Amino acid sequence: MIFPPRASRLGFARVTAKDDIRKEALRLGFDAVGFARADVPLDADYERYRSFLDDGKHGEMAWLAKAPEARRRLDGEHVLPGAKTVVCVARRYGRSADDEAADPELARSIARYARGRDYHNGLRKKLRKLAKLARALGGEARPLCDEEPVLERAWAARAGLGFVGKNGLLIVPGVGSLVLLGEIVTTLPLEPDAPIAERCGACTRCLDACPTNAFERPFVLDPRRCIAYLTIEHRGAIPEPLRDGIGDRLFGCDDCQTVCPFNARSQRQAHDVDRRFEADPRWRDVSLPDLLALDDEGFVRLREGSPVGRATRAGLARNAAIVLGNKGDPRALHALARARDAHDASFVREAAAWSIGRIEAKAER
Repeated sequence: MIFPPRASRLGFARVTAKDDIRKEALRLGFDAVGFARADVPLDADYERYRSFLDDGKHGEMAWLAKAPEARRRLDGEHVLPGAKTVVCVARRYGRSADDEAADPELARSIARYARGRDYHNGLRKKLRKLAKLARALGGEARPLCDEEPVLERAWAARAGLGFVGKNGLLIVPGVGSLVLLGEIVTTLPLEPDAPIAERCGACTRCLDACPTNAFERPFVLDPRRCIAYLTIEHRGAIPEPLRDGIGDRLFGCDDCQTVCPFNARSQRQAHDVDRRFEADPRWRDVSLPDLLALDDEGFVRLREGSPVGRATRAGLARNAAIVLGNKGDPRALHALARARDAHDASFVREAAAWSIGRIEAKAER
């Protein structure tokens, strides 16, 4: 039988409760664990977030502007009344360079986190088990995985899980930034960990590598120019000046992470990565022209258990058209012509026409 932890003179639960949670998190397969006060609001991070919204940088991601005040704290009605601690965890999804090089060609045009099965179910199961332990230790607990408006990178940085790099992503020392984040919010008053100082130094590789110059300055990204936003969240035509930069990226972009020295070291040491992050075999049987001609039934099959469905059927067709145009292969002209003449989305027809023009111009040169 597990007894509720006794409180210390400082008001924090005994150390063994924190140790028990940390050990269980690591046993469940998380690569890093950190603890932070949940009852002290993120005022500075919240103000930066408000500025981000006021500048319209969220683009078409309207949900980011809903209930922004709720993102300041975790101890309110929207998360968990009386919350004292947030347990932040990170799970690696980056694989070794050799493993990634063996992925099907189409899979390599998809952001690493989305090449395999949707991670949400697996991550939520682990978080529920961790929350169950927190309850057994005498507190209320709620697991979070993309379910509430939470500034999770800011909480993770406060918990000492890692530091926010110049590309705006959380970098976990020894693990890198190719990680998924999750939280357990609990009423247990556990001793918080100390934040980690930012370690990027003078390095600007992530900023310099961005194909669409989406970084206004270190730590400030304009998502409206980011390939991940354009190929996943954006609905409609992608602005022509940004299409060259998309290159061969069908869904998302990892460039600002690929060049990061913290990820280079981590990738050489990658091991025991969840099989759901391995490239889905279906990508061996799907081509870019297939995506141009994808109907509703085919899209339902393609998106089953895969994150790529978020881009929508028309969005994937638009992305495929632009990638084909950037590749410049004349063999794609027939498929592009069919999409230009018959696709039900006007922005796909426009993208196909644009790509045909690029391929024909390249052939003339």
